Formats: sequence, structure tokens, C-alpha cells
Amino acid sequence: MSRRLIYSIDDHPPRRELIALGFQHYLTMFGSTVAIPLLLSEQLGMSGDPIALSWLIGTMFFVSGITTFLQTTWGNRLPLVQGGTFSFLAPSFAIAGMAALNNSGWEVRLQHIQGAVIAGSVFEIFIGYTGLVGRLLRFVGPITIAPTIALIGLALFKFGAPVAGSDWMIGGLTIGLIILFSQYMRSTHRAFELFPIMMGILIAWGVAAVLTKTGVYVEGDPAHVSMATVRDASWFRVPYPFQWGLPVFGVAAIVGMLSGYLASIVESVGDYYACARLAGAPVPTSKTVNRVWRGLVV
Repeated sequence: MSRRLIYSIDDHPPRRELIALGFQHYLTMFGSTVAIPLLLSEQLGMSGDPIALSWLIGTMFFVSGITTFLQTTWGNRLPLVQGGTFSFLAPSFAIAGMAALNNSGWEVRLQHIQGAVIAGSVFEIFIGYTGLVGRLLRFVGPITIAPTIALIGLALFKFGAPVAGSDWMIGGLTIGLIILFSQYMRSTHRAFELFPIMMGILIAWGVAAVLTKTGVYVEGDPAHVSMATVRDASWFRVPYPFQWGLPVFGVAAIVGMLSGYLASIVESVGDYYACARLAGAPVPTSKTVNRVWRGLVV
């Protein structure tokens, strides 16, 4: 596997390529990371508050950066972003929609979700320290990993497809360019082999910006490009614990969140296993998986 890789897990690409590849990885995970707070904001009732929504999105990226740093330095050190998981969306929606919170603001709903996440993490930490995940790995192989990864991707379809379908010209252009660069033009130039996703996204964004400038896309169109919000936003804001109030620990919310944690464990093991094989790294063993789960909660 590693012989077909441009860079294996232990290689050190040139600094310029390293920065560009890191930016491409950021663009790759950007959509799914933003989608989680955007979808959650509708259930919380904060869609009409762009400032609060920007804080939620910023917190998501900030915490993802911290967990990714821990994962790449102290955890399994695989080349992946330790971002959010869609496994928590369903229980979070259920918590936000509880009858007891019908007349509550989004801050109160978020406090109940925070309490359930914190309490559920104790369960996941316990699973990690018992070594149960590592023991289960002996039964995990390509036959079980492939369907797991496929199901993860298919589960995300319902979140990404409606957004892409809001303007299929730009969405289709992005998908088409990525396929063209990565599958058909990769042998023509090194840039197409290394940066197909970044080039596809930037070209599609440039087309949308030009069409916005020429008046084809007006304000309100899904592909309309506007930098007004970016210009008005502050450059720095550091999230802090309990910024929306102290967490509330409810039994029903905690039990519901445990289902999200179980799904997240299966999802994470599949991601680690697949990433290790694709990156040319040693396939995780029960010992390495236990070390990851004892040192880092996903």
C-alpha cells in the first residue's frame, strides 16, 4: 500500500507542499464541521441570531483544533482531523425538542446538551480504560470496515445533498472538477495529483464570485458570494468552558446521548482503521487502539 503513496506516514513533504496539503485538508473537513452547528442551530432556535451562530461555529473549529493537535501528537498520530461527529445530532435534536424545554431559550437547550455530552463522555472513558475496544478489534477486518465506512458516508448524504442541490451548477461543478483532477488529470501534472480537492473548491468558488459580481447571483441565491459578514466579524474570539451557562444533567438526556457515543465509537474505529491502511501506517492493534482510547476521547 505505501509504495503507491506519494508520501507515506513517516515522510516529511517540503514545507510549501505541507502548508498547501494542510489547507486542502482544512477545506475538505470544513463543510462537515460547519454543517453540524448549522443543523443544530435550527433545533436550538438560534438561526435568527447570527452572532450566536458564529460563536457556535467558532467553538466547533476551536475544539476540533485542540483535539486534532492531541490526536496527532499524543494519540494515534494518523493524518486525520479530529472533528465533530454526526452521531450526536439525533440525540441532540431529541434533547432540544423535549417538552420540558418548549418555552426555553437556546442557551438552556444547549446547557442540557452539554450536560448529556459530559456525562456520556464518562461512559466512553470507561470503555476506553477497560480495553473493550481493543478486544473487539480482533473481530474487525476489511470485511467489516468497508461497510462501516460506506454507511458513515451514506449517512452524511442527507445532510450534504440538500445543500449541494440548492445550486447544482456550482455543486456539480465542484464535484466534476474534483473527479476530473483526481482521476483523469493526475498523471498530467503533480498539482492535480496532490491538490485536486483544493483546486476544485477554489475554482468553483471563483466562478460563483464572478457570477455574483456580474449580477447573475443576487443576494439570497444559494451560491451568492458575500464577504460582508467576514468583514464585520471580529478577528479573534477564544471560546471558554461553560460560555453558555453551567451544564444541566438530566437522566433522559444522558441516556439518549449514550446512543450517540456508541455510534461514535464504531465510527471512530472504522475511521482509524481505514486511515491507517490508506496512509501506509501499521494497521491498529488492540494495544494501540487501547492506548488511543485511554488517552483521547473522540
